[in-house]
Amino acid sequence: MLEIIVLIWLSIEIGKMAKNKGLKPSTWQIYFVAGWILAEIIGVMIGFMIFGLNNLLSVYIVGIAFAFTSYFSIHSILNKFPDQDNEDINNIGKP
Repeated sequence: MLEIIVLIWLSIEIGKMAKNKGLKPSTWQIYFVAGWILAEIIGVMIGFMIFGLNNLLSVYIVGIAFAFTSYFSIHSILNKFPDQDNEDINNIGKP
């Protein structure tokens, strides 16, 4: 349950960030949620390979760590875009 709340909260944050960059928020939120789910599945599979079936808490922690990695990757991609309200970028080369 807590994981779903965090996913919704981070999705809203990604949407706000995309909107500030002048991008469509829903597209980036879909990328984030899809990346979260995919990364969590991959993390759980790697956790099973490392810890086996008997240590489910460690497997869950590895899955969540991979899921948060997807958040940081989307956040980093969005940071590369210029802000929409940044007037400095429009004044480059003007006297």
